[in-house]
Amino acid sequence: MTPKRPADDLPPDQAEIDAADELEPETPDIVETPTLDLAPAEPGSLARGAAAIRAHWRHAPKGPGVYRMIGADGEVLYVGKARSVRKRIASYMREAGHTTRIARMIAATVSMVFVSTETETEALLLETNLIKQLRPRFNVLMRDDKSFPYILITRDHAAPQIAKHRGARNRKGDYYGPFASAQAVHRTLAALQRAFLVRTCSDSYFENRARPCLLHQIKRCAGPCTNEIAPQAYLALVEEARDFLSGKSRAVRERLAADMRAAADAMEFETAARLRDRIAALSQIQGEQGVNPQSVEEADVFAVVEQAGQFCVEVFFFRTYQNWGNRAYFPRADRSLSEAEVLDAFLAQFYDERPAPRLVLLSHEIEDAAVLAEALTQRAGRKVEVAAPQRGEKRDLVAHAADNARETLGRRLAESAAQQKLLAALGAAFGVEGPVRRVEVYDNSHISGTNAVGGMVVAGPQGFMKTHYRTFNIKGEELTPGDDFGMMREVLRRRFSRLVKEAPREGVASDETANDAAAAATADPAAFPAWPDLVLIDGGKGQLEAARATLAEVGAGDVPLAAIAKGPDRDAGRETFHVPGREAFKLPPRDPALYFVQRLRDEAHRFAIGTHRARRKKEFTKSALDEIAGVGPARKRALLDAFGTAKAIGRASLADLEKTPGVNKATARLVYDHFNEGGGR
Repeated sequence: MTPKRPADDLPPDQAEIDAADELEPETPDIVETPTLDLAPAEPGSLARGAAAIRAHWRHAPKGPGVYRMIGADGEVLYVGKARSVRKRIASYMREAGHTTRIARMIAATVSMVFVSTETETEALLLETNLIKQLRPRFNVLMRDDKSFPYILITRDHAAPQIAKHRGARNRKGDYYGPFASAQAVHRTLAALQRAFLVRTCSDSYFENRARPCLLHQIKRCAGPCTNEIAPQAYLALVEEARDFLSGKSRAVRERLAADMRAAADAMEFETAARLRDRIAALSQIQGEQGVNPQSVEEADVFAVVEQAGQFCVEVFFFRTYQNWGNRAYFPRADRSLSEAEVLDAFLAQFYDERPAPRLVLLSHEIEDAAVLAEALTQRAGRKVEVAAPQRGEKRDLVAHAADNARETLGRRLAESAAQQKLLAALGAAFGVEGPVRRVEVYDNSHISGTNAVGGMVVAGPQGFMKTHYRTFNIKGEELTPGDDFGMMREVLRRRFSRLVKEAPREGVASDETANDAAAAATADPAAFPAWPDLVLIDGGKGQLEAARATLAEVGAGDVPLAAIAKGPDRDAGRETFHVPGREAFKLPPRDPALYFVQRLRDEAHRFAIGTHRARRKKEFTKSALDEIAGVGPARKRALLDAFGTAKAIGRASLADLEKTPGVNKATARLVYDHFNEGGGR
């Protein structure tokens, strides 16, 4: 008689699956890249996927954890969490009754990976980390993960500095923010300088001042570097700035107003005028904040809206009863998801590397509100509340954020529609078959061949895609200085050789990579493509032929290519265009495609020129000491402090170098050998 297997090892029957569905609903944030027409999964592939999931189901943990659904090529399709992983997995084992997006995900699954956690909160944190690392195509993805700027008042110097800060909080001091943009920080810093006269210069600049700088002359700094103000008086100014940024703005203003009246009564009118100007600067800071709440000291306000299958999440930051700006996000999410589901998936990713305030206000009730609040509370070390207010000022703040989200998304959709028309007109003008989704424009910049750089700018349906811009330092030693043809060949060879290797296309790739190419082509149909639909270069027929030969050489000869030759006297609007297999032509003066090409060309020129200038500036400030391996910034600074210039260091004897404070004998020998034996003098 065959022994009976334990119940946990048996695949569930339909009743078990239905019961699991009631206890653990399907994950709301399962999405794929939005497309207008999703083809349903084939029945055979859906059955295979369900069978693969069934095979892994018996090994799934019964408690909280995270699961990954893996495709045939090892791609992570989806990362999810659950209070009971086994019950959640059971909901994927049916072969019918799924939405299109879930059916496609199940059909593509060949294996699964599980990680058990102690609590559902730990599962949420782990899920967020994995989503950001792996970027699965069936998850809601936060597109913009740039850090926010803060204002920092340091505590590691006798005369504290106020400055903009972005990134890890490695420096000792007080951080205030986040601000929505660098411009908001700069405006606030400028007003704080006028109000509190706190220095913004670096510590090295501060230590080397012999007389006050211009900021002291225009009353933006108290001048602690040259003791224009007593140390205790300066620290009092810094403490006032801390109080103001911590929410005690009313107390600071009242104290300044009392001091101003006292100075006026004592006939100290210059002092009274300075205090008046400081009060006016504080009023400017508060006046520029826009909508300032009366009852909400510290909160992040999130509102999500959907229109035409696209989502916009607007975030407002309120600190110290002031509005410190807002930022809009456009998460990648399937159009079939509700606004609440998108917001739920978005929030965990948003706070993955950002500190949370005491209050998070939402436009929609979300399923994981309690788990998210617990996770944020553990990370912050203080209570964090997550709520969707229904009345009062908090509800008004959420409604204001929703109005902004609606307007922002409307503008984006209008701009996207206009951009699509321009891309279509561009494709028609240059004879490109099929839709144009990615345009690459190349330009070079140099002065007589020195510091030569190449620039690539990219445009797509959302405008200029600056995260895809690339720079190329021209390295070819065989190039003649000023050889524009050779520079263009090098840039295109490097760009497309790498593209052919890393993102081969079906029909172009070698046998070993053909399968990978096919998978890449179908993995994310609405993602921004890696290959350009049109390449534009700055130049005439000669540059065009050089570019065409280079692309053919690296296996990208089928990429559409065009050259833009400047008109007589470099007049805009009189450009001549060269396309392989066609006579040179011009576009009508009022053709929108012509204006679009000019914008693309000018952006490429701006980008290449800016990169060239930055490299040239770096060369200007380069020191001979930079060429000495093993000599770090501290010892370079010590040598320059002792001798003044690199030339004087090169003339110094070994004994003098060894006497330099902060420089040991080994370093002194390195420096001496570099200038006297290495030919550096």
